[in-house]
Order: sequence, then structure tokens, then C-alpha cells
Amino acid sequence: MDKRNDSPGALAGLRVIDLTQMLAGPICTQVLADQGAQVIKVESLAGDGIRSSGPFRPDDALRAFGGYFQSVNRNKSSIALDLKQPQGRELLIRLVKEADVVVENFRAGVMERLGLGYEQLRESNPRLVYATIRGFGDPRSGESPYADWPAYDVVAQAMGGIMSITGTAGGDPTKIGPGIGDIVPGLMLGIGILAAVHHAQRTGRGQFVDVSMVDSVLALCERIVYQQSYEERTPGPEGNRHPLLCPFGLFPARDGWVSVACPDEKLWAKLARIIGRPEMAEDPRYATNPARVQHAADVIAAVEDFTRRHSKAELAQQLGGVTPFGPVYTARDIFADPHFARREMLVEVEHPGCSTPVRIAGVPIKLSETPGGVRRRAPLLGEHTDDVLQGLGLEPEEIARLRAQRVVA
Repeated sequence: MDKRNDSPGALAGLRVIDLTQMLAGPICTQVLADQGAQVIKVESLAGDGIRSSGPFRPDDALRAFGGYFQSVNRNKSSIALDLKQPQGRELLIRLVKEADVVVENFRAGVMERLGLGYEQLRESNPRLVYATIRGFGDPRSGESPYADWPAYDVVAQAMGGIMSITGTAGGDPTKIGPGIGDIVPGLMLGIGILAAVHHAQRTGRGQFVDVSMVDSVLALCERIVYQQSYEERTPGPEGNRHPLLCPFGLFPARDGWVSVACPDEKLWAKLARIIGRPEMAEDPRYATNPARVQHAADVIAAVEDFTRRHSKAELAQQLGGVTPFGPVYTARDIFADPHFARREMLVEVEHPGCSTPVRIAGVPIKLSETPGGVRRRAPLLGEHTDDVLQGLGLEPEEIARLRAQRVVA
């Protein structure tokens, strides 16, 4: 039997209350949901702000949410609560009593002002893991002078150091295309949550898990720290090359760009032979990686002279499987390449209001015995409110009364 079809996932039984919105928090809880955790997304009655963000399919007659929301909220349930009302807060506390994890990405102090901070919630659930993502971290772990500053991906990229080393060599700093200032902190928070859950399962004691967006980007840029410390050198934009490895980067093809990486001597010897320059593998100026870094201009010129005379397909035939190589793909190229289909990285899901399925990115973490997967689309706002509240013991009449009072939706 195909385990992908019947596995509940390695995190089956883990209950997560998801109070996050936008990208950083939802990507974290989605990673947990992909591996089987029960994730209950608690939204305001207006819903997560990205529900109204596009893109929308032309045939979407409902427009309940767009591609952005669909991409980071699959495998979750949705309940809508007004946490500004006492009854809404009480319902959340009841949910937390039965949960393993709470995740939120509000600005510091918001949950405390509602009476729903870590210290308040752990009183009713001592094993609770309470996890946060904030731009500059939570004061509990060390109060940043910028603790009150709001932050988005672009701020984390700027202050975490990655923009300063990205862009044309000698040119202006450049923003990374995807929202790594959100996604990397979200993934790191997922690791922190699993570590804290493991501790709680052994000891019965929960804890506070704090991830800063800016800190996470700095950790991603670890190389600039040791370069500054060891060499007292402040790295700048590096273009499509590597400061410590050669050849290692992008090279022009006749019809686009390709990546080539040959930092060790065996790989370099293979590449030198393919490009018609076998003597360069024996020449002391190019024989070792440190020597090639010192004479990078010569090495890059030799490789470029070869790659620009061939198409990406021709280079794939000559270099693919021999040296580390890959063409620079667009989204259209990714949709056409069988690798992504066979690895289930382009997954079809239903989209409410659309006549045909849409495709979203799949689950990159593959487990052999308890595989995760995309089990269901992102939820409609409050789609599971009744089910969740009935699970807490509320009768349909009581839920209807709360809905009429605009406590839930």
C-alpha cells in the first residue's frame, strides 16, 4: 500500500493553535500540518489579511482567497473568533487547554494586553509550547532596541545582512526574490517548536520559543560573520560568483544562463577537459581551489568562453551528471521538467470558486515511513468553526447564539 495515501503523518496527534497571519507564521504552521499536525487557524472575523491578496484565477467566482493564501495555509482548519470580546477569549483559552502548541506573530505585548500571553495561558496548560515570530524577537529572550519596530521581509533582509552581499559585484544591494525574511524564520521556528515539544513530552513542561526575523536572516548569512571576525573584511555584493570557491556560480549560455560548481580538484579536472582546456588542471595557477580563487578572472573567462557557445540543453548533455550543473529555470521551465512532477513538488488542489484545480508547491521533506503531503486545500474563513467548537462541547444552539453576537463566524 502506498504510504503517501494512508499515512496520517509523523506529527499526527500534535495539536497546534495557529494565531498567525501573512507569511512567516503561516509557513511555519503549514510545515507542521504537512507532516500530520492538527493545525487550527484562529482568524479574526475579517480573516487573515492575505485572503484578499491575489493572484486570483480568472474563473474564480468566489474569491474567498487567492494564490498567496492557498500556498501557505493548506492542511489547516479555520475558526473565526473575535478575541476582543470576553467570550472569544474564553473560547481560545478552552482551545489552548487541549493543545500542544500555540503560534503567534503579533507585535510584542498584543497578546498580553488581551490576557492571552504565555504566562497567562501556561497557567491552564503547563505543557504548552508557546512560539512567536517577531521582527526583532521577543523581550523575554533579550530586548532589542528595535523591539517596538514593525517588520516585514524586506526589513529582515536589509538588517540581517543578506542584501549587503547580494547584487552585481561592486553595485547596489539587492533584495532576494522570495520572501526569505519570512520563510527562513518560519522554518527555524518550526525546528524550535519540535525541540520544545520533545522536551515537553519528556518532562511535562512547556516553554516559550522565540524567533527573530532579523536574527534568522543573519544566521542564514553566517559567512559574513566569520569573514568580518577572521579577516576584518566587510563583504559587499558578490554578483554571481563565490568569494572562496572557483569556478562556482552562473555562466552565460547561448540561450540563457547555467550554474556550474567545481570547487575541488577532481571536478575541476573534469570540467577543464570538457571545455577543451585540460592543461589548466595541471597548471599551478589553476590546479587548486585557492589558486583558482587568486586567478578567478582567467578561470571564469575560460569557462564562459565554452558555455556561451552552447545552448542550455547542449550544456546539460555535456555537463549534467559529470560536474555539478544546472540551468537557470523560470517557473515555466519548472512546470515542464519531469523532476518536479515525479517528486510531487507541483501539487493539484481544489480552489473554491474555480472550475478546475490549481497547482501549488509540494512538500519537500520526504519521510519513508510516515510521509507528509498536501491532504487538503486552504480553508475558507471559519469553515471549521462549528466542528471545532462542538469538539469543545458546545451545542449547536450555543454556537448559533455566539455567531449571532459576532463572537464567532
